[in-house]
Amino acid sequence: MVTKKITYNEAMAEVEEILDNIENEEPDVDDLAEKVKRVAFLLKLCKEKLHSTNEQVEQILKEMED
Repeated sequence: MVTKKITYNEAMAEVEEILDNIENEEPDVDDLAEKVKRVAFLLKLCKEKLHSTNEQVEQILKEMED
């Protein structure tokens, strides 16, 4: 099975959707743990993407100085 890479914007949109769902509905206790796990995974993914992008930008700026 091929897994599609999720973009930063897609991940953040899903986080917002899950949080909105948790805040505005009575989440099933059994589903709540899965939703929290998914949000944690998505936030970790976003953090990694931001870190990677920051490193790339710093490298580009460093190359421009030379």
